[in-house]
Amino acid sequence: MTPAAPAEPPVSNAARFVARPLSNGGTPTQVWLNSRPALPMLDLTACREIVVVAAHPDDETLGFGATSAMLADMGVRVQVVSVSDGGASHPGLSQLERQRVEQIRRTELDRAVRALGLPDAISLGLPDGQIGDHEYRLADLLSEFLASRSAETWCAATWRGDGHPDHEAVGRAAAIAVVRTGATLLEYPVWMWHWASPDDAAVPWNRAREVPLTAEALDRKHLAVQSFPSQFDPSPAGEAPVVPPAVVHRLLAVSEVVFC
Repeated sequence: MTPAAPAEPPVSNAARFVARPLSNGGTPTQVWLNSRPALPMLDLTACREIVVVAAHPDDETLGFGATSAMLADMGVRVQVVSVSDGGASHPGLSQLERQRVEQIRRTELDRAVRALGLPDAISLGLPDGQIGDHEYRLADLLSEFLASRSAETWCAATWRGDGHPDHEAVGRAAAIAVVRTGATLLEYPVWMWHWASPDDAAVPWNRAREVPLTAEALDRKHLAVQSFPSQFDPSPAGEAPVVPPAVVHRLLAVSEVVFC
């Protein structure tokens, strides 16, 4: 299939992401809590089925986990699709070591979706760190998958401007897929909360909606986050976590926002 035009021209914030290494902490949580623009609430009443597309195992939980849990509680069919198995989260590994990391992360994802009350995730197995090289193939896969669902299906994917190249590639592929199939697109940020600021012109606040989350859904998200020790805990050798605690704390504190 040839790619259809996405709903809006893609704008990459990869340079912004690179300029804010994880070690510097990023935009403090309290800045977001004190100064984030007041946003309209997302109306979920028309959602009957949703496909949640994540670039790596844990994106679906960190960026959209509570929303997924709440939708499942409402009787909505929620299907997580993990585009990669996250093998590049630990640089410099041998092929065998990378395969081991991928297996660990698939197992962690299985635990996380169960904690959220969702069915087993689908893993597409595209190469972590190189999703952009397979973007049109991903668009075809998502198009085929969405076309097999009901006509009212929604698709939530990592935001096209999130900064991480894999996240942005997934967002662009999802945007093509929804144009082809007529699905409703939501884009959820993950790394935006790290490199952006509340008055950032790079963030499309005019398209932003906050999800009215329940306490039960937030509790399940907190539980699901604990399913990823390979990312959020120090290594057995004492190395720092792949994702620092400040990043996880910020993503748990800022609630969940989507662009639509």
